[in-house]
Amino acid sequence: MADADLDVVIRQLARQLHTGLMTRAKERRDRFNSLAAKAKGKDARDRFKMMAKATMELATSAARRLQMSADNVADSYARSVRLAASTPVAEKAPATEKPVKEKPAKKAKAKTKKTK
Repeated sequence: MADADLDVVIRQLARQLHTGLMTRAKERRDRFNSLAAKAKGKDARDRFKMMAKATMELATSAARRLQMSADNVADSYARSVRLAASTPVAEKAPATEKPVKEKPAKKAKAKTKKTK
């Protein structure tokens, strides 16, 4: 990954996060569905099914926002790298001689006596 561009790495990490998020959401959905199957009353069963459905909807929307955010960041980075690569760099003039700074001469301290 040392040679990879950072935008590719960003997209890869987002894909991993997306996969993990959806896996956890499916596990939770399955748990709610199993609780719905074990429920005694109709209202409890409906509530668990609704929770399972809501879990998947929320996880899907969160995953979509995560993916869009990562795509925007990766595109922005790639665009800035392209822009930086296309901008010409100002070359410095060769510094063969460095200017010599002259040190200021030290001022002589004048001795003054106080007279009364």
